[in-house]
Amino acid sequence: MANSAQWIGRGIFALVFSTITLTWAAEQDFSSMQMKGVEQIEVEVDLNGAAQRLSKAVTFATISNQDRDDFDEDAFNGYHDFIQQSYPLVHKHLKRELVGDPRPFSLIYTWQGKQPSLPPAIFMAHQDVVPIAEESRDQWHQEPFSGAIKDGYIWGRGVLDDKNQIHAILEAAEMKLAQGFQPDRTLIFVFGHDEEVGGPEGARYAADLIEKRYDKIAFVIDESAPLVPDIFPGIRGNTALIGIAQKGYVSLEVAINGIGGHSSQPPKESNIVALAKAVQKIEAAQFPYKIHDAVRYQYRFMGPELPAEQQPMYKAVAYGNNDSISELEQKFLAVMEQNQVTRAMLHTTTAVTMFNAGIKDNVLPPAATAVVNFRPMPGDTPEVIIEHVKKAVDDERITVRDISASTPATKVADPHGKGYQVLEKTLRQIWGNDLVVSPFFVIGGSDSKHFQAREFAPDVYTITAIQLENTTEFEGFHGVNERILIDEYGRSIGFFYTLMENLQQL
Repeated sequence: MANSAQWIGRGIFALVFSTITLTWAAEQDFSSMQMKGVEQIEVEVDLNGAAQRLSKAVTFATISNQDRDDFDEDAFNGYHDFIQQSYPLVHKHLKRELVGDPRPFSLIYTWQGKQPSLPPAIFMAHQDVVPIAEESRDQWHQEPFSGAIKDGYIWGRGVLDDKNQIHAILEAAEMKLAQGFQPDRTLIFVFGHDEEVGGPEGARYAADLIEKRYDKIAFVIDESAPLVPDIFPGIRGNTALIGIAQKGYVSLEVAINGIGGHSSQPPKESNIVALAKAVQKIEAAQFPYKIHDAVRYQYRFMGPELPAEQQPMYKAVAYGNNDSISELEQKFLAVMEQNQVTRAMLHTTTAVTMFNAGIKDNVLPPAATAVVNFRPMPGDTPEVIIEHVKKAVDDERITVRDISASTPATKVADPHGKGYQVLEKTLRQIWGNDLVVSPFFVIGGSDSKHFQAREFAPDVYTITAIQLENTTEFEGFHGVNERILIDEYGRSIGFFYTLMENLQQL
């Protein structure tokens, strides 16, 4: 009877709590949070010279391979030399450092401010690019590392992810220095060399160094989603999504080590089959859905811009409580789980990415290994994930170990703070007031997570400041025919030029 009473009491409490939450949410204002009346400006840029420099930058095949022994130092050294030659004022006035372990190829530039007591601002981007899949080469309209300038575009691997951001920052700094500009607060540029494999060699050490030097960081900007029209269902216009939090990163090796033998005398269950069953159990044991604060912020800003008939649902999400799920929030989860991108925003994802076993068709392998990659939500630490996997597998023959430079999900940057407001203002100055600007929860990750996941975490905002024509262009990220419009690259330079000035307002 006591247990029954407890459950009845809990049920009544949950019902009352849910009713209070719904009443509170209903009372909240759900009008547009978009900044209005920002005057659009045009920044004059040496567009031809800037395009030629970015084009040349693409020709350096600064690839991050999964096999870290496969690293082309000559490509990175050549790229560094090119940067030094291309931006003489930057290298005259800013302190340049090389950091990283075991390979010091990440770049830190420090632009000393007039008021050193002010917390610095950090601009991030990464030098490295993903490899080109050999089977995709014939699908490229231009050679991937040619840096071709054709049909109004700059083409090539890395031009969108992420050398455009490196060079837009450097072009803007060179312009400012030519005009005698010195920022009030110190500006720091961090250009990692291994972001595409998680940043354990580069950005991690840059963050260590900067954390030792400064008690507080005022603002961090790094890459994320570009500006794209029609990217979000229900919003027909142009959208700028500002990442305010990032999921974590954990890769586990799941393995079995036993006795091999001749294929003519197989055991009842081979090592490969045992591991395959374990992997199947891991994939079946999906982490539950939950609505995170960053998702709630996203819909506080984006929800009022969506169709009116959907707004009650988005308002419930925007002002819901993390300890309970209302009926409207359940409807939201049901809608979101239909799409793999939006589904990933709502839980720690599980992805089996590698499986290795066997060397010959008539030999039973003594060992088999698989790699399972997780992108954790807040609270799902590597330790929690490992325990989750072991419980799901429930087989003493299977070993589980963390093989990644694991990082937890990050803290949430303030979408109501001055840093966000400065960023939105700058976006509107360059791309206009028709833009829908909203915070969002980043399901991938960038080098800035090495700052944002720490105890001293500053407000980190992520956006790739370049306008794409449509969602098809977005497929160039890690895909084929990566390219950007030359004219839009000029606006990207103008964005960073203007942001450097606007950060004085923090």
